[in-house]
Amino acid sequence: MTARTSVVLADDHPIVLNGLRNLIQAESDLDLLGEASAGLAALRLIREKQPDVAVLDISMPELNGIALSRRLAQEMPSVRVLVLTLHEDRAYLKQALEAGVRGYVLKRSAAENLVQAIRAVVTGGLYVDPAIANRMFDDHPKRAGRLSGSEPDLTDREAEVLKLVALGFTNKEIARRLDVGVKSVETYKARGAEKLGLQTRADIVRYAAAQGWLVDI
Repeated sequence: MTARTSVVLADDHPIVLNGLRNLIQAESDLDLLGEASAGLAALRLIREKQPDVAVLDISMPELNGIALSRRLAQEMPSVRVLVLTLHEDRAYLKQALEAGVRGYVLKRSAAENLVQAIRAVVTGGLYVDPAIANRMFDDHPKRAGRLSGSEPDLTDREAEVLKLVALGFTNKEIARRLDVGVKSVETYKARGAEKLGLQTRADIVRYAAAQGWLVDI
């Protein structure tokens, strides 16, 4: 029997929330635990229900989706956060990634992409709406030569660790996956990032996108 994925929804537009509810309830492997229409109510609901995935609107009253994502990353890192937004510019995407968000879906394509995004993030992946995925690394033109080419300076293990970081795995998860110590993972990650001039997780994700590492998620 396939394990079911528990989901909480948060959006301050009733029509949007109704549409999201219908999408979730139509899938046999997804289990809707509750809904909220404001940020603080969503935080209370997520604390109570401890879902596998929280689907959050970025623009909500009281506590917006980015701020809520940061809170959840600190308090409940096991909850995978996916945000829904009207915003297609890099600034919002960068903020979301740095806040620990695992999925970024445009509202205009939610009907086609939301369920796929939920399934991607719950298995440890990262999902970025295809309409904006190619923008993930455009704001670093000085690195364009490195990003578009190969990475001859990386060892296989450094590249493997950076790929898993980009896909959203924690250091502990990567250590278990590769059967190495957490300290080793930290070392491979630091060495690889230093060689490529990458400073943040968002930088690593942009690099991974340029290398085609995120295509199959």
